[in-house]
Amino acid sequence: MIPHSPRSSEPNTAEASAWADVLVRLRLLHAAVLAPNGQWLVQERPGGPVRVLLGPADVVALAATIQHHTRTMRPEIR
Repeated sequence: MIPHSPRSSEPNTAEASAWADVLVRLRLLHAAVLAPNGQWLVQERPGGPVRVLLGPADVVALAATIQHHTRTMRPEIR
């Protein structure tokens, strides 16, 4: 596995929004909503607790965590 280079800039709202849309569309999250104060409200499943993410960097980090978990849980396809 090739290590990833560090980001050259912080994630912005547009990038976080794109990741949130993908996670909801793929049903990896039930909901992800940008609040007026810049925080994100995310819910993993209907009726589950709502988590508050402080900003775009937290949304991108959550997407990376979900992606990593998804990749490590599925059997290797070759």
